[in-house]
Amino acid sequence: RGRFERANGGTIFLDEIGELPPAAQIRLLRVLQSREIERVGGTTTIPVDIRVIAATHRNLEKMVADGAFREDLWFRINVFPVTIPPLRRRQSDIPLLLTHFVARKAEELGFRNPPSIASGAVSTLMQYPWPGNVRELENVVERALIQNRGRALTLDSFTISKQGNGPLAALDDSLGCVFPCLVKPG
Repeated sequence: RGRFERANGGTIFLDEIGELPPAAQIRLLRVLQSREIERVGGTTTIPVDIRVIAATHRNLEKMVADGAFREDLWFRINVFPVTIPPLRRRQSDIPLLLTHFVARKAEELGFRNPPSIASGAVSTLMQYPWPGNVRELENVVERALIQNRGRALTLDSFTISKQGNGPLAALDDSLGCVFPCLVKPG
């Protein structure tokens, strides 16, 4: 049984739908229109009753205009759009996300208790533009936990690299640091 068949009677989440190649877009459109699937190598159709939630970081409207995404599929999936602004526009979410990721990653790393985060570190992290969005924040937290081995996390815990980073070129990062706003002058 494939994912659509297993989701019958429920919801299926299609992540990064903007990355679907044209052939897969056609197959998905058929499933959404007919509400039936056919197993690979099968000869009979199987009805499915599913709710589809699709996500992407791409601008699908622009992709439709550019011919990179099927317009008919766009209309099928654009029933109830939910737009989540990037993390840099939701700075007030950062303390809660930091707490969540520290607790979760500390547990994954086998720490007895999640370490505390210094308030100065939190306020500085709130000023960082997070070009990698929530995934970048999650990775920064995990890296800080690994490097600090369970000790309290200070601002220095998050000042971790001076290697260049592609997306930050757009931020005019003359220091070449992964976290330019966290680098102490001089």
